[in-house]
This record gives sequence, structure tokens and C-alpha cells, in this order.
Amino acid sequence: MITGIHHIAIICSNYEVSKHFYTEKLGFKIVREVYREARDSYKLDLEVNGLYQIELFSFPNPPARTSRPEAAGLRHLAFSVNDLDAMVEELNRQNIASEPIRIDEFTGKRFTFIADPDDLPIEFYEK
Repeated sequence: MITGIHHIAIICSNYEVSKHFYTEKLGFKIVREVYREARDSYKLDLEVNGLYQIELFSFPNPPARTSRPEAAGLRHLAFSVNDLDAMVEELNRQNIASEPIRIDEFTGKRFTFIADPDDLPIEFYEK
């Protein structure tokens, strides 16, 4: 009955910083941005490669992430890329530090991690 992932919701501590990171640095397209006055919260819908996938929320004083990356619950986000070397070059150009490239021991595919402004681990996994 499940047909796919509808969206991923991310709560950020600094809306403007995270909005800039996801749109200007990672290149996600804004679909819709709304301010919800009753919750003192922004909701930013972002498109990833033609698909609506990320909701970026701001809330006043959200609690910090418990630990990285092994707390119970969502561990990290992973995005597929065609060329990991090109992705790492672009991250370097944007002054975004990435971990050393690793190889998945089961698939033989290459991957790396970065952190968003709130230290949420983001993985780039080569197709």
C-alpha cells in the first residue's frame, strides 16, 4: 500500500541559516514558504530533483539533537548522487566539510557525510 516517501521533516534552530544552507548551498528549490503565526513557526517546502521531499520547520527553542549519529530514532538523511567526487568538490567550493570517502562493505558503493547547521548527519551515496 505504501507507494514512496512523501517528505522528510527537519526542525532547525536558526531558520535563516538552515534555509540558506538547503537552498543556496545544497541547491534545493523552494516550493512554498509559510509563516504559521499561532506556532511562531516557518514551514519551508523544498524540492529535490523535481520531487517535493523536505519540510524545513522552525520552532522557538527546539531541543538539541541527542547525539550524533547513534541516538534512537532517525539516524541520518541520505541523498543519491551520480558522481561523488564532483559532489565533494562542490561541497569544498561551498566551504562545507565532508568526511573522508568510505566504501559500503556490502554494496561496494562510495559515500561520505556532512552535517547541516544543526549537526544533522547528511550522507551522499554514489549510484
